[in-house]
Amino acid sequence: MMVKAVVFLLATLVFGAQAQTNASLKSSEGWPRQAIRIVVTFTPGGAPDILARVLAESWQQTLGVPILVENRPGYGGNIGADLVAKSEPDGYTLLIGTVGIHAINGALYEKMSFHPIQDFTPISFLASTPNVLVVNKKLGVKNMHELIELAKANPNQLTFGSSGVGTSLHMSGELFKEMTGVEIRHIPYKGRAQSLPDLISGRISMLFDNLSSSLPLIKSGEVQALGVTTLKRSPAAPEIPTLAEQGLPGFEATSWFSLMAPANLPPNLQKRLNTLTRQALSRPEVRNKLLASGLEPKPGTPQELTQLIQSEANKWGRVIYRSGAKLEQ
Repeated sequence: MMVKAVVFLLATLVFGAQAQTNASLKSSEGWPRQAIRIVVTFTPGGAPDILARVLAESWQQTLGVPILVENRPGYGGNIGADLVAKSEPDGYTLLIGTVGIHAINGALYEKMSFHPIQDFTPISFLASTPNVLVVNKKLGVKNMHELIELAKANPNQLTFGSSGVGTSLHMSGELFKEMTGVEIRHIPYKGRAQSLPDLISGRISMLFDNLSSSLPLIKSGEVQALGVTTLKRSPAAPEIPTLAEQGLPGFEATSWFSLMAPANLPPNLQKRLNTLTRQALSRPEVRNKLLASGLEPKPGTPQELTQLIQSEANKWGRVIYRSGAKLEQ
């Protein structure tokens, strides 16, 4: 497992050095001539879906062609990512990349039908959101310490849900288990649409979720928030303490999202898509909408995105190795 993780991490070093093909020499003049689809690898309503639809609305006004959002959930994002990886690098099929797809799954899955780094062209970082630990209110716990005491008194009796195996939400739970020594069972879902109702009804004890997804339920009092997984409190919910400040120093597990295209996208298309993305996310109305949802937009260069993926793959590769997690697609 360690050898595989190391090979995966070393592969990130060549991410920016993609082979030139005939496609890369074609001009982007006249693009776009047809509808563009943005593939989201999770069910509607979550953070990646929100980002895709914000981009779609902005681009449709700018480009004058239909921008279609297509949800392809499953296997921690691998189903949708595989579709994009095998698409033509012509700028008409794009992916909302995630930390799970590009920095976790390569070390977690024994076999994959695509390479999570080499088979994609980075366009831009989009936004990040803290993950948040929320619990069923019937548990009767009000903070992280009470939850840890309950879990230790009832090993393997409590469950935590996530939006899928290999997602940053799953890894948040694994990191929590590692740092606290509790024994809780993971229950993966295809997306938040299935996990949140089960949390509210008590079928699962707790859930690591994107803050942007759980915030409405937290504010309405339907679930109890115990802490966010960033080192600093979120401006969207400053009243929720971090797990780090409650006794887990260094605990950090952020969900981030990017825009990706198939490998060997022509450089002029890569540049144009990056410009379109930066323009869209810099608009005040777009930024305010995302910030209100708990998402912090921060578009950047393809090179900056590559460096982030390398760093995150290194971090989560170590967590996966220590946890002993191993999956088959």
